[in-house]
Amino acid sequence: MATNRKWGSETQLGRVRRARRMNRILAETYPDAHCELDFTNPLELLVATILSAQCTDKRVNMVTPTLFAKYPTVEDYAAADPAEMEGIIKSTGFFRAKTNSIIGMAQAVCAEHGGVVPGRLADLVKLPGVGRKTANVVLGNAFGVPGLTVDTHFQRLVRRFGWTEETDPVKIEHVVGELIPKREWTVFSHRVIWHGRRICHARKPACGVCPLAALCPSYGTGPTDPEQAAKLVRSGPFS
Repeated sequence: MATNRKWGSETQLGRVRRARRMNRILAETYPDAHCELDFTNPLELLVATILSAQCTDKRVNMVTPTLFAKYPTVEDYAAADPAEMEGIIKSTGFFRAKTNSIIGMAQAVCAEHGGVVPGRLADLVKLPGVGRKTANVVLGNAFGVPGLTVDTHFQRLVRRFGWTEETDPVKIEHVVGELIPKREWTVFSHRVIWHGRRICHARKPACGVCPLAALCPSYGTGPTDPEQAAKLVRSGPFS
């Protein structure tokens, strides 16, 4: 049910407490939340994350087995024939740009990092095709370094939660970083993304079955009737 709280007068301390309660609820709702890209090492995750731009994880996971088998090392990517790689990743969209990014990234890793994917944000964001979001995905899931993955789901939800009105991903990252304990940044990102994919949809969120309803100032954006809302709930993997 909705609350009568005047969210506009919420203090920073109140927002921190509410955010951490919401995080606990998300942890109970999605105890298995994890990165939905398939990978076995930092290089594979870096490549998969580059491919995931404007593409679903499900589609990326359909492409990467062939890609990873053909290019098992960073040196293989660096020396790849662009046309061959484009043919493998075409279904992920923007395949020419992604091919250029992957080959450029690999060449930079070989030239500047001895062929080893770096484990520092400052180094990762200097690689072709790698921004803060991609870097944080790799750091959090391949290196165990806490990071917030500010993708489109994450941005939409934290604004709906009333945590920030910022639209710039870097500013959002800093605002949310003040609300959630650093040690939980990576898994919290997964929880939010899972919630955005399953319940808190962009066009029609399933408010009537949302476990965060009593703490969310955007309650009522979507159907509040439980039966109607339940029909909107989705489950992965996502196409």
